[in-house]
Amino acid sequence: MSTARQQAEQFIEHQQAFRLGTLLTESSHPKTAELSQFIQQEMTEGIRLLLSVDEEIAPAVSRIFAGDEFQRLVTAMTRAFGEGRKVFFTGCGATGRLSILLEAMWREFWQRARREHSDRFANLPDYENSVISVMAGGDFAMIKSVEGFEDFPRFGKHQLLEAGVSQGDVVVAITEGGETPFVIGTAWQGLESGADVFFVFNNPAELLCEHVERSREVIEDERITCLDLTTGPMAITGSTRMQATSSELLVIGAALETALKNVLQKHLSAKNLATIGCDPEQSIDYANLMERLVQQLCEPTALSVMGQLTQFEQNIYEQKGLITYAATDYLLDVLTDTTERSPTFSLPAYRKQNDETSAVSWAFVKNPLLGTTQTWRESLRRTPRGLNWNADVYSQLEAPTSIQASLPTLDNSEIHRFQIGNERDKSRFDGDHSAWIMIAVGDEVCALNKADNPFLQQFEKQRCDYQQTATVCVGPKAVQQSSGEIFHVPVDIPSSPIKLWEHLAIKLVLNTVSTATMARMNRVIGNWMVHVSTSNKKLIDRGTRLIAELSGLSYEESCLQLHETMEEIKPYKNRTRETTSPVALTLKKLGQR
Repeated sequence: MSTARQQAEQFIEHQQAFRLGTLLTESSHPKTAELSQFIQQEMTEGIRLLLSVDEEIAPAVSRIFAGDEFQRLVTAMTRAFGEGRKVFFTGCGATGRLSILLEAMWREFWQRARREHSDRFANLPDYENSVISVMAGGDFAMIKSVEGFEDFPRFGKHQLLEAGVSQGDVVVAITEGGETPFVIGTAWQGLESGADVFFVFNNPAELLCEHVERSREVIEDERITCLDLTTGPMAITGSTRMQATSSELLVIGAALETALKNVLQKHLSAKNLATIGCDPEQSIDYANLMERLVQQLCEPTALSVMGQLTQFEQNIYEQKGLITYAATDYLLDVLTDTTERSPTFSLPAYRKQNDETSAVSWAFVKNPLLGTTQTWRESLRRTPRGLNWNADVYSQLEAPTSIQASLPTLDNSEIHRFQIGNERDKSRFDGDHSAWIMIAVGDEVCALNKADNPFLQQFEKQRCDYQQTATVCVGPKAVQQSSGEIFHVPVDIPSSPIKLWEHLAIKLVLNTVSTATMARMNRVIGNWMVHVSTSNKKLIDRGTRLIAELSGLSYEESCLQLHETMEEIKPYKNRTRETTSPVALTLKKLGQR
C-alpha cells in the first residue's frame, strides 16, 4: 500500500470533522459562477462582478449592529478597558492577520494621540496595551502559514495562556468558517480563565450546529456570546480573505471604536473629543457607510482604474516580473493581501534573507524609510511576538509526530529575516521586468503632495532599481508629484479615530485587484481557486471537493488522486517561480485543466 493511499484513507476515515462542503463559506456563489470566463472578455465588468458580492455585506451586518450581541460586545470591551483588563482578539490565517491589524489600529490611535495631543493624553491610564492579538503560529504566521497549527485546539489554549489571559478580560475568538480548532481552543481557554468570551463567525449558526460538532459545542454554550456574521458564499469559493474578513473588520472594528469613544468620554470634554474624531454627539451608521464605500468602488471611474491596475500587474507577472509595493502607514494591510495570495493561488511565499533555494515571491512589500527591525515595530506598533516553543512544549501539547520531528522556528529572529525594510534586495529587481508601486491611502495622499515628504523622496530615490514605477491612491485625492503611472481609486474616507474606513477601503481594493489578476491568469476556474494550497485539513477537503466537482470522480477517489500528487511534488516544493498546486496538477493529470 502506498504512502499516499494510506494518507488518503486516513483522511477519509478519521477526518470527518473537516468535511466542510455543507458550509456556506465553502459554497460556490451563483453570481460569480462564470467569473473566470467573464473576466477574460470584459475586465471592468468582471471586477464589477467581484464587487457585487461585497454589496451583500452591508445588509447582512445591519442586523448585527441592531442586535443585543453587538451591544454586549461593546459593553464588555468598555468595562474591560475601564477596569484595567485586556481585550484579546484571536484568529488563524486571515482572521489571525485581522486580529493583528485590529491591535495595530488600536495602538496607532494611542501613539498618534499622545504625539499630537500630548497635553490631553499625558495623564490618561495606559490603554494602549489593553488590546492583544493571538494568531495561530504567532506573528511569524502573518507572513507564512505554519502547517498544522490551526488544526489543534490545544495550541490555541496554550498561546492564549502565554498571552496572559485572566479573570475579567474579554476574548473575541474570530473564525470565518466557525469551525477552526485553534480558535475554538482560545474560546474554551477564555472561559477557563474567567474571561467574557465572544465567538465571531460567518456561517449560519444552525448550519454549523447541524454539521460540525466542535462548533455546536461552542455556539450552544450559554456562557459564550455568538456573533453570526453570515453574508453568504464568497466571491471566490472558500476565499474567506474576501467578504468574510471584510465583514469581521467592519463589525469588530466598529465595536472597538465605540468602546474607545465610551472610555474617552470619561476623561475628555466633548470639545476635545470632537477634535480627535470622537464626537460623542455623532451617531454612526456603519452598515450605511459600508454600503456607500462599495457603491463608490462600483462607480465607472473606480472600476476603470482597478481594471487598469489589474492589467498592469498581469503584464508584469506574465513577463516573469515581480512587484514590490512601497508602503508606510498601511504596510500591514499590503502585507496581509500579498501574503494571503500565496496559499490562495499557490504563489511563492515571502522569502527570507539569505535563502537562495526558495522561489522569489511575485509580490512583496517594503518600507523605504526604515530598516527591517524598525519597520516591523512601526507596522505592528509594538515588538513582534514570535513563538519560542521548545520540544518540551510541543510534547506537552501532544503535537503530531510530524511537528515534533521537525520543530518550526517561529521566533523574532526568524520574523526579522523577512526584510520588509529599506535594505536593497537585488532579488526584487534582477530580472527584465520589475515594478515599484507606492501605496497611499486617505490623508496620506495629501502629505505626499508636498515635495519634501520623506516617503515620496525615498520612493523616488529607490525607483532607479526597477523597470517600472507606479502609485496607487485610494481616497478622495491623488498624488500629483510621483513618477510613473498613477492609479487613483476615488472614494470618500469617513472620519474614524482608528482609521477603520482607510483600512476597509485599501482591503477591498487590494482584494479585488489581486483576485482579478489571478483570475485573468487562469488561476481560477469558474469561481473556484483551482491553484489552492493544501497546507491544512480544511484545504485538503476543499481541494478534494474541487477535483470531484470538475472531474466527476467520487470524493474518495478524488482524495486519493490529490494525495498521490501531494506525494509526487514534495521534493520540488517552494523551489520554482510558480509553486505547484497539487489540486491544479491533479486536475491536469485527469484532463480537466
